[in-house]
Amino acid sequence: MAKPKDKACRICRAIYELSSDKCPNCGSKESTDSYKGKIHVLNHEKSEIADKLNLKSNGKFAIKTR
Repeated sequence: MAKPKDKACRICRAIYELSSDKCPNCGSKESTDSYKGKIHVLNHEKSEIADKLNLKSNGKFAIKTR
Protein backbone atom coordinates (compact mmCIF):
# COMPACT_ATOMS: atom_id res chain seq x y z
CA MET A 1 0.00 0.00 0.00
CA ALA A 2 1.33 3.43 -0.96
CA LYS A 3 2.17 5.98 1.70
CA PRO A 4 -0.19 8.99 1.69
CA LYS A 5 1.37 12.15 0.30
CA ASP A 6 2.45 14.82 2.76
CA LYS A 7 1.47 18.48 2.65
CA ALA A 8 3.34 21.64 3.59
CA CYS A 9 2.23 24.68 5.57
CA ARG A 10 2.26 27.87 3.50
CA ILE A 11 3.18 29.97 6.55
CA CYS A 12 6.10 28.11 8.18
CA ARG A 13 6.78 25.49 5.42
CA ALA A 14 6.62 22.54 7.85
CA ILE A 15 5.83 19.22 6.16
CA TYR A 16 3.24 17.00 7.84
CA GLU A 17 0.85 14.15 7.06
CA LEU A 18 -2.15 14.66 4.82
CA SER A 19 -4.52 13.34 7.52
CA SER A 20 -3.98 16.40 9.75
CA ASP A 21 -6.11 19.49 9.07
CA LYS A 22 -3.77 22.07 10.65
CA CYS A 23 -0.03 22.57 10.93
CA PRO A 24 1.49 21.03 14.08
CA ASN A 25 4.25 23.65 14.02
CA CYS A 26 2.31 26.95 13.81
CA GLY A 27 -1.37 25.92 13.89
CA SER A 28 -2.21 27.43 10.50
CA LYS A 29 -4.85 25.82 8.28
CA GLU A 30 -3.23 27.17 5.10
CA SER A 31 -1.54 24.21 3.46
CA THR A 32 -0.57 22.91 0.06
CA ASP A 33 0.37 19.53 -1.36
CA SER A 34 2.47 21.28 -4.01
CA TYR A 35 5.93 22.03 -2.68
CA LYS A 36 9.48 21.81 -3.98
CA GLY A 37 12.35 20.20 -2.10
CA LYS A 38 12.65 18.91 1.45
CA ILE A 39 15.07 19.74 4.20
CA HIS A 40 15.45 17.88 7.49
CA VAL A 41 16.69 20.20 10.24
CA LEU A 42 18.25 18.41 13.19
CA ASN A 43 19.69 21.41 15.04
CA HIS A 44 18.24 24.74 13.94
CA GLU A 45 20.55 26.73 16.23
CA LYS A 46 23.74 25.54 14.46
CA SER A 47 22.39 25.08 10.94
CA GLU A 48 23.40 27.72 8.39
CA ILE A 49 20.71 26.53 5.98
CA ALA A 50 18.00 26.82 8.66
CA ASP A 51 19.26 30.33 9.36
CA LYS A 52 19.06 31.31 5.66
CA LEU A 53 15.55 29.83 5.35
CA ASN A 54 14.54 31.51 8.65
CA LEU A 55 13.53 28.21 10.31
CA LYS A 56 13.09 28.46 14.08
CA SER A 57 12.56 24.77 14.97
CA ASN A 58 13.75 21.29 14.12
CA GLY A 59 11.83 19.02 11.77
CA LYS A 60 10.98 18.42 8.13
CA PHE A 61 10.42 21.52 5.96
CA ALA A 62 9.70 22.38 2.34
CA ILE A 63 12.23 24.58 0.60
CA LYS A 64 9.56 26.27 -1.54
CA THR A 65 5.75 26.12 -1.39
CA ARG A 66 3.34 27.01 -4.19
